[in-house]
Amino acid sequence: MEIPLFTVDSFARSPFEGNPAAICLLENPLQEELYQKIAAEMNLSETAFITKLKATDDFCSGARFSLRWFTPIHEIALCGHATLASSAVLFYKKENVNPVVVFETLSGELRVGQRGEFVVMDFPLNTPEAQAAVGDLPVQDVCLCKTTKNLLVRLADSCDRSALTSLKPEAERLLRHENGSKIKGMIITIKGESTPQVTYDFFSRYFSPWHGVLEDPVCGSAHTVLAGYWSEKLGKKKMLAYQCSRRGGELELELRDDGRVNIVGRAVVLLQGTLKL
Repeated sequence: MEIPLFTVDSFARSPFEGNPAAICLLENPLQEELYQKIAAEMNLSETAFITKLKATDDFCSGARFSLRWFTPIHEIALCGHATLASSAVLFYKKENVNPVVVFETLSGELRVGQRGEFVVMDFPLNTPEAQAAVGDLPVQDVCLCKTTKNLLVRLADSCDRSALTSLKPEAERLLRHENGSKIKGMIITIKGESTPQVTYDFFSRYFSPWHGVLEDPVCGSAHTVLAGYWSEKLGKKKMLAYQCSRRGGELELELRDDGRVNIVGRAVVLLQGTLKL
């Protein structure tokens, strides 16, 4: 069996920025155990599998596909950067002719389209609920999104970007304090600031050892939570965000009137090859 394979840097302007994902194009579904074996072999935060829904479809003209996402240890219900990467493969490498492509996923139908050099993804909006603040950090808010099981921690406005980038969480400590039944990821965020080049509405980092990924460099699904939180705090429906991992990445967010959010970003296809099984 030969499977077309790509690696794509999502939410990136140039190679080696943003968040890398592996993308596999499948003519037919695989044996179930192969999905996880391939994802473990790729050893990226996510590997995505795009599968034709009809034998008569092809990746150049099809408008609807199945999409699944796997971390190195298990399947997940929603992934933004691997959806962006999947869209980039279809639009940039396969030159898909449709203005909008629909992915059937564990999170329902996700619609993606192009806007110039950007990809626009129609995602659910997952606004978190306030929780009690704990710990020694100067914390302003603690919120939990029960849908995604993401804990959002907003540091006080007295903290600058360096306070966020200097954080060094330990996977073992996080796993020891929470077994993953209530929390699957931790978002740390601060209010944005202006630079000489651009003004960001907020910054964040995302940690998820419960998914086998200590830090996800740029996490689209985390921004389905951040978008609702910061929209309410800032009174804005359009925001520019930056995730402050070592690789870093920029996301545009547009809250819609139908209760969903458009996540807009660039992607760079870095590698193309064949997986032989």
